[in-house]
Amino acid sequence: MTSLDSYKTLGRSGLRVSPLALGTMTFGEDQGWGASPEASEAILAEYLDRGGNLVDTANICTNGHSEKIVGDFFAARPGQRERIVLSTKFFGNLHPGDPNGGGAGRKSIIAQLEESLRRLQTEYVDLYWLHNWDRRAPIEETLRALDDLVTAGKVRYVGFSDVPALVAAQAQTIAHFRGWAPVTALQIEYSLLERTSEGELLPMAEALGLGGPPWSPLRGGQLSGKYVREEGAPADSPRADHMGLPNERDWVVIDAVARSAPRPASARRRSRWPGCAAGPPSPRRSSVLGPSSSCAPTWPRWTSPLRPSSSPLSMSRRRRRSPSLPPTTPGSGRCSASVVPPWTASSSRCGPCSWPAPLAIELLRRIPPWPEARDRRLRRRKAHPIVSSVCRRLESSMSRRSQPPG
Repeated sequence: MTSLDSYKTLGRSGLRVSPLALGTMTFGEDQGWGASPEASEAILAEYLDRGGNLVDTANICTNGHSEKIVGDFFAARPGQRERIVLSTKFFGNLHPGDPNGGGAGRKSIIAQLEESLRRLQTEYVDLYWLHNWDRRAPIEETLRALDDLVTAGKVRYVGFSDVPALVAAQAQTIAHFRGWAPVTALQIEYSLLERTSEGELLPMAEALGLGGPPWSPLRGGQLSGKYVREEGAPADSPRADHMGLPNERDWVVIDAVARSAPRPASARRRSRWPGCAAGPPSPRRSSVLGPSSSCAPTWPRWTSPLRPSSSPLSMSRRRRRSPSLPPTTPGSGRCSASVVPPWTASSSRCGPCSWPAPLAIELLRRIPPWPEARDRRLRRRKAHPIVSSVCRRLESSMSRRSQPPG
């Protein structure tokens, strides 16, 4: 993993962002879990000290308290606001009973931005996300309103979050032919436990040049090492009451991760960053970090998971640096296939891929061959060429396993 100050361009824009973003969804304890304002500011200060520059929030996060915490932090530190990339989202309705209090219509977009700017105590936001798809608002109205905000200087770049591929593709095409501000980034959930985006969203993002940080690469902490099948949810993770426990299929992947990267129980207890989303990095995308309420008394301890290696490694060197992963080719000592991450949308293609290839193949190899999973793999092979090599290797492994011994 590269360092936080190894900045990458976001999609086809010239905006340079850190490979890891800081998500502030749980800044504030308004929902019964999350980080206190003091702990939130300490986390934010540590992230910035390490070279991070992408801070992500939303108007709906802790009912606007997250934006206020971020705004108070930068208001007390003149000059720092201009050196970071500040992003927020619109769509959530903070005014019950007001039909135009949320959504993606022109009136609501402008009103939500003005409220966010007041809470953030800034005159503009660098990246403004549509948080969800508004089925009742024409996409042309949404795009034109965002283009007007870009022209007015209150928004620098536009992003979409959690929208279907057809909506993002339609929006990007309309913006291109009408000369409006393009959609620069796409933010979706993506992790080893949530890979449905590989079917359409990721290939679409690559084709249209959309970069962006996937959220929850550790699935709310379930892939962080704190969740153990025999123990269930950690006692210091109140967010588990909100997300629920992993199901049986999730446990299969969680167990495979634990076997591929074993950690002692003491290390699992020391992991106090269950919302961290430091997933496998790519040279052209960020991942979103986020705190939980358990960060409050122990926030300095997350410095170790956040500490990256000093320099990027080539794929061959990364394979040699992964002795804990069993080889997939007998006697080879290392993985014989390369896995390119699907999130490679950018106009500039520089540097080698930084996925740990043996980890991806080994996790796929250890997942049992459910019939519906086999059908899903066949669809993915047709949908995206990058996944086809992994699918072929997985099916080959499963066919060898299904043959009778002897």
